Amino acid sequence: MVMETLRPPAAGAGPAKEPVRSESRWGIRRRSVLSAVVVVTFSLLVGGAFLLLVLQSSLISAEWNNLALRASDVARLLEEEGVRETQSTLAEDRRSSEQVQIIDSTNQVVAWSARRLRGEPISTLRPAPGKTAKEQLPRVPALGQDDEVLVSARGVEVKDQAYVVLVAEPLEVQTDTLRTVGLLLLAASPLLIALVGVAVWVLVGQSLKTVERIRRQVAEIDGHRLSGRVEVPPTGDEIAALAATMNEMLDKLEHSDTTHRAFFSDASHELRSPLSTLVTTAEVASLDETGKTWLDMQQTVLNESSRMQSLVEDLLTLAKVDAHQLQLDIQEVDLEDVLVSEIRRLRTVSSLQIIAELQPMRVRGDERRLLQVFRNVLDNAARYAKSAIIVGMERRPGEVVVSVDNDGEIISPEDRSRVFERFARLDASRSSDGGGSGLGLAISREIMLAHGGTVVASELNGWCRFEVILPLYL
Repeated sequence: MVMETLRPPAAGAGPAKEPVRSESRWGIRRRSVLSAVVVVTFSLLVGGAFLLLVLQSSLISAEWNNLALRASDVARLLEEEGVRETQSTLAEDRRSSEQVQIIDSTNQVVAWSARRLRGEPISTLRPAPGKTAKEQLPRVPALGQDDEVLVSARGVEVKDQAYVVLVAEPLEVQTDTLRTVGLLLLAASPLLIALVGVAVWVLVGQSLKTVERIRRQVAEIDGHRLSGRVEVPPTGDEIAALAATMNEMLDKLEHSDTTHRAFFSDASHELRSPLSTLVTTAEVASLDETGKTWLDMQQTVLNESSRMQSLVEDLLTLAKVDAHQLQLDIQEVDLEDVLVSEIRRLRTVSSLQIIAELQPMRVRGDERRLLQVFRNVLDNAARYAKSAIIVGMERRPGEVVVSVDNDGEIISPEDRSRVFERFARLDASRSSDGGGSGLGLAISREIMLAHGGTVVASELNGWCRFEVILPLYL
């Protein structure tokens, strides 16, 4: 074991300070902006690259179609007019940017659209008559440019002589178009990224203002102002759900506080009565020097002490229930034996007629707690019965029902749930003067809920009935 020696602070030293925990400066707002900027930048890069690829493919495809159409036109002109007339037409046509060569079967250039094309053929494509072919060349010196060149070739036959029409077009226009679009994207991207960053900064800031307002409103609510609530924004989003959830939590806290205050008040009232009796008895007996008063009040002291002990035990049980610390010793229990022992006890302390209609039945549960439940229910029935109590058992699908009927006053339907509340007082006939603290039925229901069952109040043929419902197996 490591022992730590405590030393007094050095002279002049101030109070010890807790180490300051360094916190990240990147709050939600900045992280949101950074995330948005990164995502938008990545999207622009990927989207821009994809756009340029699609645009390039579209431009080249359109150019291939133009070249094929131009080659077909020249081939038709060659078939109709011959080589010489085609040469004249090509030399005079300056409107088209495509460059044309006509190659004969000996691989000689016989017609051209520009003088620089009179030399070597610009391509080795030699499709058969009526067929077409195409290729993309990195560079054609005869065209005097360094750009890539598209070449479309079409075979044609004129007077039993085979020719090939070659139409070439440099990719200068397409390259310039792609370069222009790329520069525009590159120039517009920083502006778009900046706009996204500013928009996210503003929007997240507005959302955080709502969250900050909720935080301030919650911070102002304390134990003396549990009735305060958070303003729910009319946005219908997650922040509105957060505010609504906060209000629900505050409702539960207020209800719990109100319940606990009422519980403490009722518990104090219930404990005050036996304590007052004991104090008064002690004061009166102390004035009698003969000691006879002690003997006369002995039974009163025992009764009040027993009542206070029972009340304290009930309060401890409810405290365990509230703290979710009620532990059950689950085992197989003969329910008939538990009821027989309690009915035998009740018959010794009561003059009521008690009719028991029992049958052997085993369940799983805590025998001591089940005994407490049936004792509370039977004592409650004996407290308000006029002359008789009937105890019955019934097996239903998946559960066992123990019914306790008495011929006392019937509990009205609207009070059958309230009777299980702590320190419940339905009327003058059900006051603490009858010997009860108002906790027995509340404890019984809590114990049965822990067993997976319940206790309910009802009425049968003019008799007041309590049913203890317990599952056959847990």
